[in-house]
Amino acid sequence: MIVRLAAGQHRIVARRQLLAAGVGSEAIKHRLANHRLHRVHRGVYVLGTPDLDRLGSWLAAVLACGDRAVLSHESAAALWGLLDHRPGAAHVTVPGRGSSRRAGLIIHATRSLPAGELKRVRGIPCTSVERTLIDIAGRPAVELERAVEQAFALRLLGRTRVADALSRADGRRGVRELRRMLARLLHDQPLTRSELERRFLKLVAAAGLPAPLVNRHRAAHRVDFVWPGKRLVVETDGRATHDTPFAFHRDRARDLDLELADWHVIRLTWWQVTEQPERVVELLRRRLA
Repeated sequence: MIVRLAAGQHRIVARRQLLAAGVGSEAIKHRLANHRLHRVHRGVYVLGTPDLDRLGSWLAAVLACGDRAVLSHESAAALWGLLDHRPGAAHVTVPGRGSSRRAGLIIHATRSLPAGELKRVRGIPCTSVERTLIDIAGRPAVELERAVEQAFALRLLGRTRVADALSRADGRRGVRELRRMLARLLHDQPLTRSELERRFLKLVAAAGLPAPLVNRHRAAHRVDFVWPGKRLVVETDGRATHDTPFAFHRDRARDLDLELADWHVIRLTWWQVTEQPERVVELLRRRLA
């Protein structure tokens, strides 16, 4: 019974699980004395050898904090693959008030932990990716940005889930910066290709720059915008059509063909066109001078 239970839990068992399975207190005490069980936290044991891998350590931390506890913060970020694992106390979130520390544990209390923000990864209850990013939003910007980019690269983020989680996170430390990063990476496609092209042309006109030719063929490729006299090509990249492995390699091959034909290529994203128009205009002015 104990072996079967532990086999599905990274060799970890909780005292309450053993009692529910019919293993009595004396039997537990006997196995501890014979070193068949080893105490990890109060009421939590490891079966067999006392050494634990990080998955076992994380599950032991969660079980030590009760049935409603979940791995969270930096520990959940490492479990999801968003941050590198760092040895140290495990972060666990429980419903209630007042965070606390116990040996090997950092316990965060929360008044709100909706079912949609609870997941199970590799058998370990943990916070969702969206909730995890909110929980670590107070970390240095470079680390938070790395975690957001990794979540996006692993395709773990959902627009609706992000919006719902952020709506409950107003006022928390670092959330404003997290919103900015998510807007840049996750919501980088509110415009269709034609809308993005119109936005770019409007920007060019407002800056008083020469109007480009639109959707013309150069070096056997159709390009978004071209200034023939300056040998300049501008491509406006939308994530929906350019953020795939095939599109990535196709775009680079096209850029190489154009450059070999003496065309200079500038690629602009939706974020750059809408949020950094001054920088875009300055670059165009230099290239068109």
